[in-house]
Amino acid sequence: MPRYLKQLSRRLRQPFNSLYAERRLKEYHSRPRSLDEVVDWAMNFGGGGFMTVKTLQIPKEITQLAQAVQAIKPKIIVEIGTARGGTLLIWSYLASRKVITCDLNDMGFQRPLFSRFAPPGSQCQITLLTGNSHDATFKACLARELNGEKADFMFIDGDHTEAGVEADYNDYKEFVRPGGLIAFHDIVEKQPLPTNQVYPFWKRLKIGENVKEFVADPKQCGFGIGLLHVPEA
Repeated sequence: MPRYLKQLSRRLRQPFNSLYAERRLKEYHSRPRSLDEVVDWAMNFGGGGFMTVKTLQIPKEITQLAQAVQAIKPKIIVEIGTARGGTLLIWSYLASRKVITCDLNDMGFQRPLFSRFAPPGSQCQITLLTGNSHDATFKACLARELNGEKADFMFIDGDHTEAGVEADYNDYKEFVRPGGLIAFHDIVEKQPLPTNQVYPFWKRLKIGENVKEFVADPKQCGFGIGLLHVPEA
């Protein structure tokens, strides 16, 4: 089906998909959730069209990362690469004050849903930014949203080319506080797409650094998460 027909079909089904997503969010918020439950919801929230919520992660890997982030009691989290909002659901559970999530694609349809991911009673505010992370104007926009504050955790899961992920790291690492965490997705060497090139960057970056790797199976194709501990000083 041509792309424009797919877009038209999604727009026509949008009201029905929105109703389903609202019901799922109401169910998710119906009672307090454990971290394991939140990860399960991120994997299986479901939905259709623009309102599909899902994360392309291996449960064991993303759970280990979420546990590491939870341990530092984050106030502010920044995510580069929103995609379908699955990891945003997790970060909205963990952050006590603010989550800023960034994506190349417009998230106008998803905004009413994604902005209410935080659990009932949470003070976490969710901000969705649209733009190219490699543009100076976008970096300035993120800086304005942070307003001089630093993130406790940053998840880099946008441009997967070697040059792209390296640029995101170099451009945005200044927004993470000393002692904070920066994570990268798809760090294993074997990848299903030639444009998934995080591995060579991660291989260079981790030398001499305090890092952890969450990889379910050393022989797997795709996935894997690398976690960098930002030095205290």
